[in-house]
Amino acid sequence: MREYVLAHQTGILWAATALSLGLLVYMLLVFGRFLIYWAGTRHAFRHNRPADPGDPTVFAWHLVVPCRDEEAVVAQTLAGLRRSAPHAHLWIVDDHSDDRTAELVLAAAEHDERVHLVSRRRPDARIGKGAALNAAYREIRAWLPADADPARVIVGVIDADGRLDPGALAMVCTDKAMGRPDTGAVQIGVRMRNVDDPRPLPERGRFANARARLLVRMQDIEFRANNTGMQLLRRRTGSVGLGGNGQFVRLSALDSLAGDDGRPWPERALLEDYESGLELRLAGWRLTHVAEAQVSQEGLPSSRRFLAQRTRWAQGNLQCLRYTRRVLASPHYRWSGKAEVLYTFLQPLVCVLLVLLTPLSLAITGVGLIVFPDETADFQFRFGPVMAAAFVVAAVPMVAWGLAYRKRVHADRGWLTGLGWGVLMWLYTYHLFVVACRAAVRLARGRNGWAKTRRNAEIELAGVPTALEA
Repeated sequence: MREYVLAHQTGILWAATALSLGLLVYMLLVFGRFLIYWAGTRHAFRHNRPADPGDPTVFAWHLVVPCRDEEAVVAQTLAGLRRSAPHAHLWIVDDHSDDRTAELVLAAAEHDERVHLVSRRRPDARIGKGAALNAAYREIRAWLPADADPARVIVGVIDADGRLDPGALAMVCTDKAMGRPDTGAVQIGVRMRNVDDPRPLPERGRFANARARLLVRMQDIEFRANNTGMQLLRRRTGSVGLGGNGQFVRLSALDSLAGDDGRPWPERALLEDYESGLELRLAGWRLTHVAEAQVSQEGLPSSRRFLAQRTRWAQGNLQCLRYTRRVLASPHYRWSGKAEVLYTFLQPLVCVLLVLLTPLSLAITGVGLIVFPDETADFQFRFGPVMAAAFVVAAVPMVAWGLAYRKRVHADRGWLTGLGWGVLMWLYTYHLFVVACRAAVRLARGRNGWAKTRRNAEIELAGVPTALEA
């Protein structure tokens, strides 16, 4: 009987050890995968060589601004776009707004013949940003003369609160971007316009505003440092991703995806921007990123709205898993591009697995300390420092992005400030685990509908209809 008990205990010990080693190996692989990817982004970021500005008058520019209940920002957006793109046609898509969005656009159109209103009504309206963009595409196509050269027509997508920096169009048409005839789309950089706002939440107290300023700052670092590095790496691997703000697509490239029903953008997709880039690349078009041109938008000072937005992004990322087979089989992606796309596709799943495995690992350790205290202590003594070192090393890339951001954007600040931003950026990235789990739960429950993210200005306008996020 004793031999049976000992054998049983030995079997449990071996099983627990094997499971613990398996968890350790998985976590180390995840850390290694992350560090390799970061090294590529950091190298691309440091060795970016901008091209000389091109001549925007060579192209015809049509900027599309999807709007739904955007009374709070649409007038300022139109004025800003007219200053930065004086000769562009501005196509404002009113997706059945309940406020004065359409009225404000029509008022602007009375004084500017290059402002066009694309009016959408239910039941066709409010089914996704992709459908709104497709409506604008069909209007532009119908408006253009029959002899217009689609290779010389550029369609840009700007958020309702987006503002193009001066000279952005000249950088979009450099000889490394739209100046190359095989380039189907260009994504420019994004920055947070309200990053230095001292009171992003004017109705709240000092502590709430300090937290809101920090959240906006982290979003600015995310976009201007590590996201820029990621896009510059993708430029090398041939897998640049398009965003919802600041993408520019050649009309001939859109035509190649549109089909008979005129729908180049995926409809009812949570990441119609990124998916459209996948479709363009799969169709053989080159995509590139221009970090020197930027569009600004408002960073979200509300944690609730921020998490809702990022959960939507994570869920859209999970939806993109259906592209895996097509990407792997495509002759238009190099092996490095396929590896980068798979890294992006799998990121939410990796986060979810880490969230599930971490408490499992702690539970195994806790039980082991009770049942097999000597063996468990020996295991922790041998492998515990490895995990601790991996945890510390994983923080280094985020700290480095804080320092890089300080050097590139705020050279007037000291390096200690950059170091502090980097440490906070490391902590900020843990929101990825939260939104990945929320996205997985939503996907499992079949919840795919989303309302738009509320604008900051809408908080201050009493009585303005607001499409609150679900």
